[in-house]
Amino acid sequence: MPSPHDSYVRVRGAREHNLQGVDVDIPRDVLAVFTGVSGSGKSSLAFGTIYAEAQRRYFESVAPYARRLIHQVGAPKVGEITGLPPAVSLQQRRAAPTSRSSVGTVTNLSNSLRMLFSRAGDYPEGAERLDSDAFSPNTAVGACPECHGLGQVHRTTEELLVPDPALSIRDGAIAAWPGAWQGKNLRDILDTLGYDVDRPWHELPAGTREWILFTDEQPVVTVHPVRDADRIQRPYQGTYMSARHYVMKTFSDTKSATLRAKAERFLTSAPCPVCGGSRLRPEALAVTFAGRTIAELAALPLVELSRTLHGSTEAARVLTDDLRSRIEPVVELGLGYLSLDRATPTLSPGELQRLRLATQLRSGLFGVVYVLDEPSAGLHPADTEALLTVLERLKSAGNSVFVVEHHLDVVRGADWLVDVGPRAGEHGGRVLHSGPVAELERVAESATARFLFDRSPAPVREVRFPSGQLKVGPVTRHNLRAVTAEFPLGVFTAVTGVSGSGKSTLVGEVTEDLPGVGRLVTVDQKPIGRTPRSNLATYTGLFDVVRKVFAATDEARRRGYGVGRFSFNVAGGRCETCQGEGFVSVELLFLPSTYAPCPDCGGARYNPETLEVTYRGRNIAQVLDLTVEAAARFFAETDTPAVARSLTTLLDVGLGYLRLGQPATELSGGEAQRIKLATELQRVRRGHTFYLLDEPTTGLHPADVEVLTRQLHGLVDAGHTVVVVEHDMAVVTGADWVIDLGPGGGDAGGRIVAAGPPGEVARAEGSTTAPYLTRALARTP
Repeated sequence: MPSPHDSYVRVRGAREHNLQGVDVDIPRDVLAVFTGVSGSGKSSLAFGTIYAEAQRRYFESVAPYARRLIHQVGAPKVGEITGLPPAVSLQQRRAAPTSRSSVGTVTNLSNSLRMLFSRAGDYPEGAERLDSDAFSPNTAVGACPECHGLGQVHRTTEELLVPDPALSIRDGAIAAWPGAWQGKNLRDILDTLGYDVDRPWHELPAGTREWILFTDEQPVVTVHPVRDADRIQRPYQGTYMSARHYVMKTFSDTKSATLRAKAERFLTSAPCPVCGGSRLRPEALAVTFAGRTIAELAALPLVELSRTLHGSTEAARVLTDDLRSRIEPVVELGLGYLSLDRATPTLSPGELQRLRLATQLRSGLFGVVYVLDEPSAGLHPADTEALLTVLERLKSAGNSVFVVEHHLDVVRGADWLVDVGPRAGEHGGRVLHSGPVAELERVAESATARFLFDRSPAPVREVRFPSGQLKVGPVTRHNLRAVTAEFPLGVFTAVTGVSGSGKSTLVGEVTEDLPGVGRLVTVDQKPIGRTPRSNLATYTGLFDVVRKVFAATDEARRRGYGVGRFSFNVAGGRCETCQGEGFVSVELLFLPSTYAPCPDCGGARYNPETLEVTYRGRNIAQVLDLTVEAAARFFAETDTPAVARSLTTLLDVGLGYLRLGQPATELSGGEAQRIKLATELQRVRRGHTFYLLDEPTTGLHPADVEVLTRQLHGLVDAGHTVVVVEHDMAVVTGADWVIDLGPGGGDAGGRIVAAGPPGEVARAEGSTTAPYLTRALARTP
């Protein structure tokens, strides 16, 4: 029986996801790093078990009524955990931030600055004192009424809405309108209103064109559709919406990134004429501190803002001291060049990760366990050194720091190492080592040990010669100022530099229109879907082929089942109790609703009749439950080349452990990126393709990085061009060409410091990357 003062977190019988009844003891008050290949179970242990149990215990202590208001995690599958302190989680957020999110809102620094203006600002003579909300562009009382606090006004023109005036409305002259039935409805409504929808657009009177495109009126008419011979269409009440109204409504209201991007094509944006882009009402902009408005202070780099903040009154002194102390950890993590009004979507993943870390540093908590998800993700080796200092400070403040990590420098800096493996999925889920880092060297089956203690020279690879050059620029955007870059074609290029140096901005300028690009394929880490209905099989197109295989069986033909019968997204073959979701929501009095497997299909998603159809002894639900590796064996002896090709490419990028039906919501950013790459690899490629990958090794174990880079080099050997934005020096040393940006981030970056083969860039003066590249090249003979 452990003593109440036990200094270890002791886990017994952990079975979350692929963990195989894991028992492990981890000391408290240390920096403990969890390692293992992607899919080995390290996150299931750190987050799915330890953090989930700490969170569950906290919620258990909250009053039942309050518990309903908190999103509660289910109890993890574990025998028992003892010695567990309260936990704080810092996971990588995959959701795309909105344009209203900024450096100030992420760090809560904006709240402190608004309070300073509210309580200690210099108000005009006779002006009423404003509440802090009045200084926020994200509230109704503070936002400029003209641009609604966005700082930009979006307008549209006839030329944008109707790119080809020779077309008639029926033939699609109004390009901004939606497609399919919704666009047909609008055309039918115009026809009913008496407008000529068959006449070329440019022949319509100017007043008519103006009304159709820009009216704010929304007349309602009864539409009598033209009857098709094969189906009856009843009259309906149709509401007209002008093209401008539709575009503006879609742009402001839609949750779909695709629809928003489409609407954006028909808009031009300019700084708001009322607030000048400051996003605030005139009353708020009339208040100053140190002679500047809140918008002017929010636009200053944080280093400069900190120097500007000095209070003359007691209230101002308290508030400015607090603000400076909050800015300090952000500057310490190398982000002093950012301003509070910098929009979050323009930040790199590394910058966003460090901002959230800085906020935790200021919290002053002690006696808790911080569980961090790859804090080095998106960080240059130089930034990783600052990160290690921060983790050490969290530990020194009396906390336990548990980190899921792949970066070998972070692993070497740990006090304790938990290595999970040996491989992914069903071949993992065991703790191979829990102890000091040095002792891992004796664990023969550890994939981590091979890289951590490897002293053998890296293999020599022939440097390729480019088949041409792609000139990009001059680019003036974010912190890039008239930068021109030349990307060699037909080789492997790595773009390097510290976080915020302008790497992603530069490669984002590569478009299909540039001469020499050919076909452009951009592979990012955005989710492959936002709901559990989207999964590995549906995204890769594999599910379409599998459904055809089932529809072609003798039993399916005898019953008259088509391909649609085997989809869980449409009525017919799916279980209607759960609508093909596989689970149902259970409402609990005084507790948050929870999800349970569907009582009718047991999570299979299909109705019993559909599940009676089998292919080689398995029904469709059982095939979806196979891992990629098992599915490759299952389909190996069948004549289904499309299935074999799809599964082979997934295996080639190291995703053999994922289940075919694994929901998109359960996949990491790195997994989503590799699924996209595999989907691209399975296509039969004709002609030159330009592959652009933004930090493809993020979230990958060095063993997985090896597998991925082998695939990327294979693409180059096949005559294509590969450009990667990369921080992993092992990948950079294997590149044919390196473009290094910097030397710092923000205003201290934004220019090309060096360009050439890795050996040449390693000798470049003034390059932050050079010393780390030199160290990595030292392993190469």
